[in-house]
Amino acid sequence: MMGTSVEIKIYNGYGHSKNLVVYGHVLKRKPKKASDFSKDGWKHTLSLLKLFFVRPVGSVRLRLHFYDQVIETIAEPDGFFKFKWASDIHLDPGLHDLKIGLVGKEELHGFTQGKVYVPHSTQYVFVSDIDDTVLISHSATVLRRLRELLIKNAHRRKLFSDHVLWYNLLSRSGTEMRHLNPFFYVSSSEWNLYDYLQSIFAHNKLPHGSFLLSHFKRWFDFFKTGKTGHDDKYRRISRLLRVFPKQKFVLIGDNSQRDPIIYAALAKDHPDRIAAIYIRNIKPKKAAITLQLFKNLQETEIQTCLFNTNREAINMLFPSV
Repeated sequence: MMGTSVEIKIYNGYGHSKNLVVYGHVLKRKPKKASDFSKDGWKHTLSLLKLFFVRPVGSVRLRLHFYDQVIETIAEPDGFFKFKWASDIHLDPGLHDLKIGLVGKEELHGFTQGKVYVPHSTQYVFVSDIDDTVLISHSATVLRRLRELLIKNAHRRKLFSDHVLWYNLLSRSGTEMRHLNPFFYVSSSEWNLYDYLQSIFAHNKLPHGSFLLSHFKRWFDFFKTGKTGHDDKYRRISRLLRVFPKQKFVLIGDNSQRDPIIYAALAKDHPDRIAAIYIRNIKPKKAAITLQLFKNLQETEIQTCLFNTNREAINMLFPSV
């Protein structure tokens, strides 16, 4: 549903027949154009800042329609909502349509269309951080991170060399082209940046995946962007492990902040579910800490790798490429 002042924002859902989830926000703002994040100069800066000036509409009731099922929930005070349900019918792998609308708000009619992704039963699920893992973000330095956000549009943001090649190789690893491995991008970046990040990933032809981001921020917290509590990442990945109990997980991150600690904790708690951990060595001073965490996992069958360039990781997994 797109109105002049209210938007139900739906993020890509995921799951399987018995365990489906979709997230979103109810926001008060004017619709934006899809081209906003390809604009250059001050137009891009203005478009990005607007993402933090939207106002959430909280504590409203929403209704989800999925095939013949109807499910209701109430948005949290910050406008965030989550639907969790089991399908009444078997779902084939692929994208399935859904729609969500407000209940009891006659002046706001219609629905927002969304989708939920049911992956094929592949061998692996890949979970990747974004900032300083995929994108050069300088996330450990506030001013440099803000400069990347405010100055560079979605077409100018730089990825690490060979990153598109590496992730597309991973998406096809051990499976068929029509049954690609699912990707989940779990980040401390806020839901405000969802459209911006989607534009970057689509422009660079990175593997399609679901984004799991951090709590929505208002304009007065803009300078804290990317600084949401990282421990929440553990909870989000744990849920993925529960939703996809038959797949092995590969965790990819960097050592600029807390990825090594979070991933090591997940490996300790789920040693039979984590196949590998790959950490980009963004902070050489933290390399010893990362290697010590890896050493603690030596008694498991989990493959670990601290790498400086994507080519190192590619050569380890795909030596013939």
